[in-house]
Amino acid sequence: MSNCGKVKLEMDPCSGRGDEVNSFALVSYLPDPLAGFLNRLRRDLVPKCVAKAHVTVLPPRPLRSSREEAWQELQQGLQDFQPFRVELTEIAIFPGFQAVYLSINTGYQELQRMHAALNTGRLACKEPFEYHPHLTLAQELAPQELAAAMELASARWREFPYSRAFTVDKLTFVQNTLENRWTDLAAMDLAGHVTSQ
Repeated sequence: MSNCGKVKLEMDPCSGRGDEVNSFALVSYLPDPLAGFLNRLRRDLVPKCVAKAHVTVLPPRPLRSSREEAWQELQQGLQDFQPFRVELTEIAIFPGFQAVYLSINTGYQELQRMHAALNTGRLACKEPFEYHPHLTLAQELAPQELAAAMELASARWREFPYSRAFTVDKLTFVQNTLENRWTDLAAMDLAGHVTSQ
């Protein structure tokens, strides 16, 4: 397995654009109204946050193959999975990482199983931390910002009037850029249908 603890900011040899880096991930975006609410909350916590609300299935990793070959392997691995429900529950903090996140109850084991099945072959990566399904709200906060961020996130989450559950039925393969803006490359419905980006 490759070590993906710190992904080098290298140009992707398969890319025609100079701002892409060799850092890829697999995510499930959330639907509205949950996505809209969480995107606003993320920007309130970290004003420069541009990433869309998502649950990560494969955390960022470098590839030692072309992204097309990696995507083909992901498509094959995803054929064994059916759509499943995920429920977001409590606001929590990763100790020592200045990160605020939403924990997952229903769907936690399915996400772990999916991660284990896909973290192989061309996508294999020895990750620095054990995979823990969650939804990041804010990270790399200054220590003095953490308590206020936790308080704001908890208050807003208590007031959210809609369902806190959603269906993971589509996975998106993404690539990072030098500006830390993730680009959607391809997507696949868990029923097996590939959608282009």
